[in-house]
Amino acid sequence: MPAAAPLVEDKRTGRSWRAFESLSIDPVLRAAIDDFVEKGYHGSTMRSIATRARMSVPGVYHHYRSKQHLLVACLDITMAELFARVPAARDEGTTPVERLSLMVEALALFHMHRRKLALIGASEMRSFEPANRRRISALRNDLQHLLDAEIAEGVDQGLFATDSPRHAGRAISTMCTSLPQWFRDNGQSSPERIAADYARFALGMLGVHVQNS
Repeated sequence: MPAAAPLVEDKRTGRSWRAFESLSIDPVLRAAIDDFVEKGYHGSTMRSIATRARMSVPGVYHHYRSKQHLLVACLDITMAELFARVPAARDEGTTPVERLSLMVEALALFHMHRRKLALIGASEMRSFEPANRRRISALRNDLQHLLDAEIAEGVDQGLFATDSPRHAGRAISTMCTSLPQWFRDNGQSSPERIAADYARFALGMLGVHVQNS
C-alpha cells in the first residue's frame, strides 16, 4: 500500500514549492525508511522493520507484501514529490536562466529537507528488481530531461556558454543528489542558503556569473 506524496501546488494556488511539511507516512513505511537508511536495503528485514514499527511481522505483511514493495513506495514518494516541486519551480521563471536557477533550488531543497528518502534513492537503485529499476530509471531520466531542456534553450538563446550542455546537466543533478551525504540539520548553513548557493553554482557552470547576495 504505497503512501501518497503530498501535492505541491504552484503560485497560482498559493502553496509554495519551497514549503516542506511533514510527510503523512504510515508507521510501517516510516520504519522501513529509517531501517533502510541505517542498515541498507539488504541489511534490513521485514522482522527488523516490524520491530521498529512496533508491529507483528504478519501485521507488516498485511500492509506491504514484501520488502521490495516498501522500497518501491519510498521511490514513488520521492519521484511524485520531485515531479510536483521541480515543474512548479520552473514555472515561476520567465527565462531559461531564471527557470534553471529555480529548478536547481527546488532539487537542492528536496535533497536536504527529504534527506532520508534522498539517501535511499541515491544508494538503493541496485536493489530494485529489474522491472522496478526500469520504471524508476525512466522517471529519473524524465526529470533530468526537464533540466536538459532549459539548458538547451539557454544555449540556443546565447544565455549559457557551454560546449557540453548534457555533461553540465548531469553535473548539476549530481551536485544536488550528493547533498544528503553531507548535509545535517544542525549545520552552520540553512537549506535555503545552500540551495541558493547551489543555484548560483549551477549557473556558473553554464557561464552565467551571479553575484553572491
